[in-house]
Amino acid sequence: MSDQQTRTFEELVAEGAAVPTEGWDFSWFEGRATEARPSWGYASSLAGRLGGADAALDIQTGGGEVLDFALTHAARTPALTVATEGWPPNVARATTLLRPRGVAVVASSEDAPLPFADEAFDLVVSRHPVRAPWGEIARVLRPGGTYFAQHVGPSSAYEVVEYFLGPQPEDQREARHPDRERRAAETAGLETVDLRAERLRMEFHDIAAVVHFLRKVVWMVPGFTVEAYLPRLRALHERIEAEGAFVAHSSRHLVEMRKPPPR
Repeated sequence: MSDQQTRTFEELVAEGAAVPTEGWDFSWFEGRATEARPSWGYASSLAGRLGGADAALDIQTGGGEVLDFALTHAARTPALTVATEGWPPNVARATTLLRPRGVAVVASSEDAPLPFADEAFDLVVSRHPVRAPWGEIARVLRPGGTYFAQHVGPSSAYEVVEYFLGPQPEDQREARHPDRERRAAETAGLETVDLRAERLRMEFHDIAAVVHFLRKVVWMVPGFTVEAYLPRLRALHERIEAEGAFVAHSSRHLVEMRKPPPR
């Protein structure tokens, strides 16, 4: 019997509520939650793209972990690499991680215009942006430049969302659909090079993992607190104990867009 299985509901919930949430390092979940990875291997593919870029921008970098990995594995690094992030704890974390690599981290809300000149970058990247600011991406890309990203897709982890919030409106479930994003990107003047989607199995093996997930990915159940959802958490804990892992499915799509050169 695992350590998690011998611990009480109260102990597990307290642990999930105490784990720091800064950055996008998900190593704490090892052994207590799993998520299948997309077949395209975004971080490794990003390393290849960075190796061919002169000026790169990573928007909504989180704690900078994905960019740091990609730069570590790139054949060469761009002459200029900049990252933006809007959440202050992540700005500090990303700065500490990326500054030794010569990457400037700029504090900028995801709702604000990108604080850069027109056509400043030949590569713009992002992993799981809250939203893709297509007009701004098109503005800061040089003609012939590329936007290369992995986005969260529609109804991602909605088994978790709807367990706590109940059935969600269909329009909200489809808000991140890749076809919608394609139309928005093309309206902004970009051309679609590649767009691939996958749905991937997730498993939560204890209630601590659920609590930490909802504290870390705050848009899943807005305003989540242990106190507000204690009865639902207890019921889910009992379900996991009786039936095994709580299964959900994440949704991801690979996005590659190009700003066409002048005709």
